[in-house]
Amino acid sequence: MIHVKTPAEIQLMRESCRIVKETLRFVERHIQAGMTTKEVDELVYRYITSCGATPSSLGYCGYPASSCVSVNEVVVHGIPSDRVLVDGDIVSVDITAEKNGFNGDAARTFLIGNVSKEKRELVEVTKECFFKAVEGLKAGVPLYDIGYTVQTYAESHGYGVVRALVGHGIGREMHEDPSVPNYGKKGTGIRLKAGMTICIEPMINMGTHKVNFSREDGWTVTTADGKPSAHYENTVLITDDGVEILTL
Repeated sequence: MIHVKTPAEIQLMRESCRIVKETLRFVERHIQAGMTTKEVDELVYRYITSCGATPSSLGYCGYPASSCVSVNEVVVHGIPSDRVLVDGDIVSVDITAEKNGFNGDAARTFLIGNVSKEKRELVEVTKECFFKAVEGLKAGVPLYDIGYTVQTYAESHGYGVVRALVGHGIGREMHEDPSVPNYGKKGTGIRLKAGMTICIEPMINMGTHKVNFSREDGWTVTTADGKPSAHYENTVLITDDGVEILTL
């Protein structure tokens, strides 16, 4: 069931999304080579809780951390650990914060030190995929136009678009209907409605679109060919004449 938000609910979501935005900026200022991914997660926990909010991922279906910290070939759901960040890494930090009963969700891929041109371009195109997808987006547009745009743009650069994981609706729950794929046929899917809040999150691989799911921890998703992956996500409010990107 898709939940169209009331103006009062949207206002509450703006607060949780503001906290997510500020947390990611805090991480960006502090993340560096020599840190462990667990130390990155500690930054996330400290900032979110200082705002009177709760990290939504902590304990979600047994997930053990406040964020997903995914390095290089890890697509998403990297569990923070003693892995040390080194010069040349790219690191996706994906966080969700809940306050006043509503969630905000966003992800950024950060560059650690001297990153290769190939990785930089992957990160930049992944971000561009998001902004291409929201161009012209408004109430009445078919849902799968989002995925069509992401897929077309990413594949024009020779990249693989992850199909096994998708974006999603968000509100009182971290994951709500509808699913928001990063691929699809233009002109198909439900028509978006004003008041819908969705997470658009391109997950783009340098090589194949195929991924592997960890059998050891049940969470970590890696590229099937071991090549790098990037991730960029925002919580988006659909309006009658456009969108409001709540986590920007």
